[in-house]
Amino acid sequence: MAQTTLTKPDGPPPPGPATRPGHRWWVLAVIALAQLMVVLDATIVNIALPSAQEALDFSDSGRQWIVTAYALAFGSLLLLGGRIADLFGKKITFLVGLVGFAVASAIGGAAPNFEVLVTARALQGVFGALLAPAALSLLSTTFTDTKERAKAFSVYGAVAGAGGAIGLLLGGLLTEHLSWRWTLYVNLFFAAVALVGGIVLLARTQRDRSIKLDVPGTILVSAGLFGVVYGFANVESHDWAHPATWTCLIVGTALLVAFVWWQRRAPQPLLPLRVLLDRNRGASFIAVLISGVGMFGIFLFLTYYLQASLRYTPVETGLAFLPMIAALTVAATVSTTGLLPRVGPRPIVPLGMAVAAAGLVWLTGLDLESTYVTHVLPPLIVIGLGIGLMIAASMNLAISGVTAEDAGVASATVNTMQQIGGSIGTAVLSSLAAGASDDYLASHDPTNPLDQAMAALESFSTAYWWSAGFFAVGAVICLFVYRRGVPEPASGDAPAVHM
Repeated sequence: MAQTTLTKPDGPPPPGPATRPGHRWWVLAVIALAQLMVVLDATIVNIALPSAQEALDFSDSGRQWIVTAYALAFGSLLLLGGRIADLFGKKITFLVGLVGFAVASAIGGAAPNFEVLVTARALQGVFGALLAPAALSLLSTTFTDTKERAKAFSVYGAVAGAGGAIGLLLGGLLTEHLSWRWTLYVNLFFAAVALVGGIVLLARTQRDRSIKLDVPGTILVSAGLFGVVYGFANVESHDWAHPATWTCLIVGTALLVAFVWWQRRAPQPLLPLRVLLDRNRGASFIAVLISGVGMFGIFLFLTYYLQASLRYTPVETGLAFLPMIAALTVAATVSTTGLLPRVGPRPIVPLGMAVAAAGLVWLTGLDLESTYVTHVLPPLIVIGLGIGLMIAASMNLAISGVTAEDAGVASATVNTMQQIGGSIGTAVLSSLAAGASDDYLASHDPTNPLDQAMAALESFSTAYWWSAGFFAVGAVICLFVYRRGVPEPASGDAPAVHM
């Protein structure tokens, strides 16, 4: 990519600080809580699905839509949500997203039938698409000091990386001891605390009335992302050869190409290409995308292994992931506060991906006789360390240096990459795992319980290998794309990046 030149932005002055003086760390707690609510909602409902299915009497094919409805709305509207935060103010967008998410959660928790539950999940995705980019852009504009920013992003990165595991634990606890409906009702408590904190602590950011919404770009990217996410989600219930799968993927990809073409010509683009074309930022987007793909292999298939092969309860499964969360948090803090300011991202992010890949390869050795402490815990800690090293640093750099008016859409792009990565991981790894299981049973007795258990192990191992491969490829890409050296410090008056 071309060498970048940093210049001061033209136009109106940047918005004022996004927080009242002296309250930055309380604001971090509010933002982290809101982000945790959005991230864990992608997994917390999964554990409750069997109970919800029994209570509302819907089919196995319908069960997929409880997950897919959220992913479709969230993934396809994130860029629009990020631009709305830039247009109308980050605080108001954040608060509207919180209230809407809470209302949608209440509707889902009280759902009398399948149709209402799916609608509520889609609404959660819509308001999550407002909330997530607003939260990340608020973090970017609140913490402008380099050292404080590093600490804030280590916390945020830990939440983003560990949210899925926390969702598994919380979902298991609520389902076992209360009801599946509480996996949705619990969001009311998260949202209430974050809403009060947001109202009290966040200062209103100025709105730049000269910026207009790019309607053609919004339509192109929303429809394109919808097609891609739906195409990958369709693989779970059908296969790669199904017309709905490849048609959606082809059309969605074509619309995204058209979106990029339009962004080069639009007078006020939805996603200014200067946000994407900085080398460090582009590499960070790639890292977040690949981490979304690779982490799916950890959370989903290790959950299956613990419950199906080792007979863990949902709560025990969630607790099993806690050491990984601890390792991830420690590594994220060291990455952003100790390593990134000294050596830059080029050694850190690829190293984190390589460490995560090594941990996943280690998991391929699990069998029916494995124990948690001896065989599961060590690679899980290694994976946590690897993800912690790369996720906080890449998220920090993904929105570092953008102008204040682009902070929302840059934050939305980070969330979009993570969401698309998760959708790709769901489709690709599930398909590969199912194929490995079928191949094993084709040469064994499919009615023999032992052969069935061994086929499951074969499917898990295949998913771990491929997840490791994704991380390994990501490590090589990031090694070559990231610039050498320490990046220039970001500031609240972040310069525009012109290619």
